[in-house]
Amino acid sequence: MIPTAQDQVRDGQPVRVPTPPPVAAVRERIRSGARLSVVNGVNELEFGAMGTRCRVAFGGGGAGASVVAGAVVDWVATFEARYSRFLPESLVSQVNAAAGGPWVALDEAAMQLLGLCGQLVYLSRGVLDPTSLPLVSLWDWKRGRVPTDEEVEAARLLVGWRRVQLVPGRIRLPKPGMALDLGGVGKEYAVDQVILMLAGMGVTSALVDFGADIRLLGRPVDGRAGWKIGLEDPLDPGKARLQVVVREGAVATSGGYLRGFEVGGRRFGHILDPRTGRPVDNGVLSVTVLAPSCTQAGMLSTALYVLGLDEGRRLLDSTPGVEGCMMTPDGLVSSTRFYEHITT
Repeated sequence: MIPTAQDQVRDGQPVRVPTPPPVAAVRERIRSGARLSVVNGVNELEFGAMGTRCRVAFGGGGAGASVVAGAVVDWVATFEARYSRFLPESLVSQVNAAAGGPWVALDEAAMQLLGLCGQLVYLSRGVLDPTSLPLVSLWDWKRGRVPTDEEVEAARLLVGWRRVQLVPGRIRLPKPGMALDLGGVGKEYAVDQVILMLAGMGVTSALVDFGADIRLLGRPVDGRAGWKIGLEDPLDPGKARLQVVVREGAVATSGGYLRGFEVGGRRFGHILDPRTGRPVDNGVLSVTVLAPSCTQAGMLSTALYVLGLDEGRRLLDSTPGVEGCMMTPDGLVSSTRFYEHITT
């Protein structure tokens, strides 16, 4: 390959330098819908980003509320612009477009996030794989299309994190058609980074909630010993099945009961098992995990949901420092100390 104007040569290999992501456009979109208010003495920032509703409740010192809110929106806009697969100019989309071709240069921030992907695959026992986009793209949840067995098997040949070539400063997808989707780690990682940013700005009390991926900082402003979090009933969406009190760390919930479609009396949810290329159908309705970080909580909640009751429970029990519960039509299955968090 003859290097183009956007290419460099490193160690004898062509390396594509990605064009800047559309940060300004994403920032403007998020800012236009953002709302900052004060509710019972707590600053409440709400906005739409990363395909979900985002909420940041904060107080307890630090910079002015508008300064903090602006910093959060700016950081999230930059993150979405860089890593959303839905934006053609994002870094992830440029990596996907180069599949089968040159390496793509990565900066330190991208290396840090992509470095988590290998851990994601390992810790989830392979059921969470950032290269699963070829499979995800086959399923049209809006139109209710079920792909053929032949289509699924062909897409599975393009899936597998072990195929990705990742070295310091660059990445390569070796086969045409391979593609990354950071949906299994990106939003949760963003929650953790926003919490760290808030702490760095002097905020001492905060709840960050990006689409039911939650992390907490300090105690609530009203002085309560912990934060009360409602866990949705998958059999009656919109209502809480139970409530938990969490003093620190993160809470994440995964399940396929909200997004999906039915064909021939069978329901297909939006979370796929990359081992089969098909939506999860194992009797588990939803999974909630309490963990020190949102990245870990989100990874585990989705992994447990895909693995199912028996294997998921074994993974939950073997992971130190976390608690969780799995909701099924027959009731609740939880880790040993999860009940200590349940409240009325």
